[in-house]
Amino acid sequence: MKSLPTIRQLRYLAAVADHRHFGRAAAACFVTQSTLSASIKDLETLLGTTLIERTRRWVMLTPVGHDVVARARAVVREVEDLVAAAAGSGEPLSGPLRLGVIPTIGPYLLPQVLPALRAAHPALRLFLREDLTDRLLKRLAAGDLDLLLMAFPYGGKSLETFVFADDPFWIAFPPGHRFQDCERVDPAELAGENLLLLEEGHCLRDHALSLCDLDGATGTDAFQATSLQTLVQMVDYGLGLTLLPKMAIDAGITKGTGVAVRPLTAETLSRRIGVAWRKSSNRAREFTLLGGYFRDRLAATN
Repeated sequence: MKSLPTIRQLRYLAAVADHRHFGRAAAACFVTQSTLSASIKDLETLLGTTLIERTRRWVMLTPVGHDVVARARAVVREVEDLVAAAAGSGEPLSGPLRLGVIPTIGPYLLPQVLPALRAAHPALRLFLREDLTDRLLKRLAAGDLDLLLMAFPYGGKSLETFVFADDPFWIAFPPGHRFQDCERVDPAELAGENLLLLEEGHCLRDHALSLCDLDGATGTDAFQATSLQTLVQMVDYGLGLTLLPKMAIDAGITKGTGVAVRPLTAETLSRRIGVAWRKSSNRAREFTLLGGYFRDRLAATN
């Protein structure tokens, strides 16, 4: 029988492709550089082709190396899904789970949920990765993550999703603003206001602009924040107004500031919160169960 590459060899190859450096790839795989280098060399000998061009200054994949890396990632992902499915056939929500979460959800939802989740499922080993949606989706597709906690709407035909909550947008404004006497704010009243938003790449920025039809708000590219906390501070200093998800307000993001908040008149102006995973994953039942747990904990705390 012809010898086949090992999963370890394929993982090492993918790590070299990611880091373009043998030392950093070895550190990421928790092995010595000599071990990783020897394993890659054995893989090339087994396949009968050169996968990586090496010099003292750089590492580059050959054309066939690019193809093998793509196939290696798919094989490793399928094997990991197989192992996870077998482990999940017993006790649900047990074993490792690599969860990606966007920064406009993680700090406000996870503290409400994780302590109870840990108590209810002590065998679950949860590894968290916070990043922007586009980068998390790439990691999910590559098999580096198992599940995403994200905001919708968001395109993705290769995803299965479980949406469990609506998160309405509220307007946040500085002390003494004319909205202070309003119970609710009509989005049309934002025309002419200086609207502060997150920088490009944050899906909350896109959701706010598309859902609220804010073409009349002036906005400015000079003040684009990297976090909701920064937006709140900018509003507190009187630099403008912003839109905040109710989830962040409930978590106390405006406490200790003079920033006031009001709901909008249109109740449909909200983002949806849910989990997403690869259609090829065998853990759909487990991920749906986790999404239901998030939903139930939110209902219990609100």
